[in-house]
Amino acid sequence: MKRARIFLFDTTLRDGQQTPGVDFSVEDKIAIASMLDDFGMDYVEGGYPGANPTDTAFFAKRRTRNARFVAFGMTKRTGVSAANDPGLAALLQSASDTICLVAKSWDYHVAVALGCTNQENLDNIEASVEAVVKSGREAMVDCEHFFDGYKANPDYALACARATYDAGARWVVLCDTNGGTQPEEIRTIVAAVIAAGIPGDRLGIHAHNDTGQAVANSLAAVEAGVRQIQGTLNGIGERCGNANLVTLIPTLALKDVYASRFETAIDTERLQELTKLSHAFDELLNRSPDHQMPYVGASAFATKAGIHASALLKDPRTYEHVTPESVGNLRKVMVSDQGGKANFINALKRRGIVVGKDDPRLDKLISIVKEREATGYAYEGADASFAILARRTLAHVPDFFHVESFRVMVERRFDANGQLKTVSEAVVRVFIDGEETLSVAEGHGPVNALDLALRKDLGKYQHEIADLELADYKVRILNGGTEAITRVLIESTDGTGARWWTVGVSDNIIDASFQALMDSIVFKLLKNRDGAVAAAAE
Repeated sequence: MKRARIFLFDTTLRDGQQTPGVDFSVEDKIAIASMLDDFGMDYVEGGYPGANPTDTAFFAKRRTRNARFVAFGMTKRTGVSAANDPGLAALLQSASDTICLVAKSWDYHVAVALGCTNQENLDNIEASVEAVVKSGREAMVDCEHFFDGYKANPDYALACARATYDAGARWVVLCDTNGGTQPEEIRTIVAAVIAAGIPGDRLGIHAHNDTGQAVANSLAAVEAGVRQIQGTLNGIGERCGNANLVTLIPTLALKDVYASRFETAIDTERLQELTKLSHAFDELLNRSPDHQMPYVGASAFATKAGIHASALLKDPRTYEHVTPESVGNLRKVMVSDQGGKANFINALKRRGIVVGKDDPRLDKLISIVKEREATGYAYEGADASFAILARRTLAHVPDFFHVESFRVMVERRFDANGQLKTVSEAVVRVFIDGEETLSVAEGHGPVNALDLALRKDLGKYQHEIADLELADYKVRILNGGTEAITRVLIESTDGTGARWWTVGVSDNIIDASFQALMDSIVFKLLKNRDGAVAAAAE
């Protein structure tokens, strides 16, 4: 049986830009468009030319080689012809292949937001689509608030969709703009649209995630007949985000209920780049990846509990719904005080350390881990610190450098301009091959100062840590009071794109931070020398 084609429409650069804290530059947009194009998306929506200088500059030239490059904008205004509408003119002048118009399809919004009659709105849709088609571009319309509009006035919502289709639009996109529609409602309403004469292969779905069901709603629409899915990378978007294409794509490709009936442009080879794409996008946003994101998260194929880990090692299918390699991810059997010997043996094997089940050194390592976790350490979240501890217990860790002492000072004072400021300064005394170095640095807070001083002069190892960066810093208070025990988790990365986590625990937050900083540097040096350690850091 011939499989139906599902078209993937990425709106990261337009709707995703509505995410609080996200503000793409032209250079960011060029880089992301290239990533999406290389991955194989059918459509890349770049923004709203004419609405702001960034999007106007971005649409000065075509930014994709294979994907259709999409410009977004509004239908013409009431009382102005399509030929004389400046917003529509900016779309037609852009270097785009496809133009996606947004149109109201809920009569309540027509009256309140547009302030025109229902018929005038229909006329605007029709005239705008015809102008796009006449220009030689592919036309589509996002029927905004379609599902809420259908529930309020089904005849008018269908009239808007019908006006879009009859005017020649390639795609009529049904939008759950407020994100509150349920999957069963999606199925019923899509079926009604198809029954009204608009074929499923001309319909798209644009779902928001306000009830956490944007992916489920998109799949429900596909089941009902829709053949285009709109979404964003990692599900970014306004409020609770958009349908997450990073979750939808592997579900369509790897779950037989969909894969047996549908196909996308993402083949098996491209799908193996999914984790890399997701993490590279987060890196561009300067944020840490969501560890629990389906398919691509660091915890997506991680097992902590001993009984689960034991079964997983016998046959991965016991606790994995797909193979991690199919989406470019890795299997992780994590170590913790809940873990049995099977966890530890497998974790050590991945680091190139072979140890027998009856080796007394293994019992010693398990004892140390459980004892430390009882005091606050969390090795399931600090894989690199575990690797160092394991090698020190079972194998050998080179004595790269020795920190004799460190001192951190925090001073609050008025500067020369009379402004109150707080200055942090750190001093670190390090021995390398018997030679002493003394490094001093100021930083934005005591931990930053300590990090800068520690990495300021590591002698012959300095060039090896030049690309080392701290990506995230987390502090957790483990008990109450000013004398509380503090756990610090640090996420590090380097020029290879690898990421690793280290942990420190102390009743002094600076000391806990220093432990994690030390482990981060030692792991980086080990990683440079050991492929097994490098693989564990991915």
